[in-house]
Amino acid sequence: MPKVFISYSWSSQSHQLLVQQWAEQLIADGIDVVLDIYDLKEGHDKFAFMERMVTDPRVTHVLVICDRTYSEKADARRAGVGTESQIISKEVYEKVEQSKFIPIACEFSNDGNPYLPTFLKSRIWIDFSSPETVNSNWERLIRLIFGKPLNEKPKLGKPPAYINNDSSLPSSPIISKYNALRQAILQEKKGLAIYRRDFLEACINHADALRVRERPNLDALGEKVLEDCGKLKQVRNYILDWVLLESESMPSKEFCQALLDFLESLRSLKSHPPELNSWNEAWFDAHSVFVYETFLYLIAALLKTHSYPILHEVFTTHYLLPDVDRQGDNFFDTFDAFYGYSEILQSVLAPKGQRLYSPTAELIKRQADREDLPFKSILEAELLVLLMAFITPNARWYPQTLHYASYSPTFPFFLRITQHKHFENLAIITGITDANKLREAVKAGHERLSANQWNNFNFNYSFWTYMNLDKMDSLK
Repeated sequence: MPKVFISYSWSSQSHQLLVQQWAEQLIADGIDVVLDIYDLKEGHDKFAFMERMVTDPRVTHVLVICDRTYSEKADARRAGVGTESQIISKEVYEKVEQSKFIPIACEFSNDGNPYLPTFLKSRIWIDFSSPETVNSNWERLIRLIFGKPLNEKPKLGKPPAYINNDSSLPSSPIISKYNALRQAILQEKKGLAIYRRDFLEACINHADALRVRERPNLDALGEKVLEDCGKLKQVRNYILDWVLLESESMPSKEFCQALLDFLESLRSLKSHPPELNSWNEAWFDAHSVFVYETFLYLIAALLKTHSYPILHEVFTTHYLLPDVDRQGDNFFDTFDAFYGYSEILQSVLAPKGQRLYSPTAELIKRQADREDLPFKSILEAELLVLLMAFITPNARWYPQTLHYASYSPTFPFFLRITQHKHFENLAIITGITDANKLREAVKAGHERLSANQWNNFNFNYSFWTYMNLDKMDSLK
């Protein structure tokens, strides 16, 4: 319990009564008060009493009730001199931690400055010069005494994901562009689209600069792909920081369209640069993995921020293919264009004498170092992508990360769809509002993709079970 000592001047009887009134109100608010009229008895040394109260460690605060009389007498007195022993001297003030003192300004000079003793002029004071200011500032005083200020400093957060990355972005504009975009979002600046465009272009340009443009050393291609994937991970993290921030703080149609346009640009990174006349697809494995990994993370981020209408747009939009991938009249592709795979990573990730079910999934697992989007969130995101592939005509998807699903047999988003209100979120994403029709569509897609023939998955928990389809929409 806080305990305060009140130091004041006997300026007038009305002033003494006012101080007594404040003391009674403090006591009513749960604060133990030491005041001369309560605690100073006949025969006590008045100055010794005052000094003992100020230096007593059990007294948490000293309220210095400052008016013109108090200010003048405090500046004039010396220790042990003067009749009003409730007035603190500079010598006593300096004997204890000075943050213990709270100046209460009761009177102002003609120039608008409060009357404060010289040794208190640098301290923050509280205005009690009128009944109105007392009412306005009373809560502030009580909070200060209890150590519960109205505006508390937030707890120290976690460093941004890019701080913990081993690789850096030397001379990359991504960092400055992201910081500018972040401030524009948080401050709701005009011209947000410009900040967003500059940032996303910086991400795409940096990733594009890592694409192979001349024949690589094929003997070290696995190491090259692994190295580039590590460099691209930092770009992935900046993209996710943007999506998490804007989708949660101020989602809009403009944000949704910007994300769709960005995904189109992201997809183009899987392809060979147009200036190449001959190439091998394996040369671009790093970017194929980057696009696949980033897409899964984007789905996980949008699930985290409950951006279900945006997820519907991501899964139902047709994305314009880059010129180098267009064949005949085929100008568009669905979300399965973001699928990626690298067999060359087998040579650098698989234990000696063994083969990985999916070296791409192994790399994604190793690079899953974000605390806000752990690997389990990526598994859940891929499960949703698989469901959408099942119900989307002609879409194909092989859920590589779900080889690790045996370590995570349940997924919160899919568990919650047991309840109707959470099934409605899935209905927004899929566009199918009837649970039975959704089950039928998933079953048909499961057969179309021959998912029952996929090997090396943990069939103690089938995809159907992971998706919680039997219990879907069974509770109100």
